[in-house]
Amino acid sequence: MKIEGTVWKFGDNINTDVIIPAPYLVTTDMEELGKHCMEGVDAAFAEKVRPGDIIVAGKNFGCGSSREHAPMAIKGVGISCVIAEGFASIFFRNAFNMGLAIFESRGVFQVIQEGDRISVNQDTGKIMDHTNGKQFFANPIPPFMQELIEAGGLMSYVLNKRRA
Repeated sequence: MKIEGTVWKFGDNINTDVIIPAPYLVTTDMEELGKHCMEGVDAAFAEKVRPGDIIVAGKNFGCGSSREHAPMAIKGVGISCVIAEGFASIFFRNAFNMGLAIFESRGVFQVIQEGDRISVNQDTGKIMDHTNGKQFFANPIPPFMQELIEAGGLMSYVLNKRRA
């Protein structure tokens, strides 16, 4: 599966408190959470994002508290995937459990710029920056984890399997 979108760029150590600030943790409604996504670093982010856009970040993305609300907010605002130099381990797990595609790729942060048009192939891990012609590679998403993403997360996946 190929994901394509416009890049929004964030630096190192983007923690879950800035991805979705604590006052909004009273809901699990993804659309509502999405209205406040990245509010801690860019108050207007949710107004500027378009469905399918992609976040590119530095090291340790998703550090901080282990809130499932962070990947939910990212999905709720319409981001299709996150590519980072590295992820906090709890965010990594929560992202797939919530059905958010994430890719770890060294070197992307220094080269890909905000506003670039990029595509990511989930099967191969190939990341192509269509703006500057550069390509990168991430670990491809294993088939089972792609099923989690397609189902919308772990809970939806389990419910669908039970119904089948």
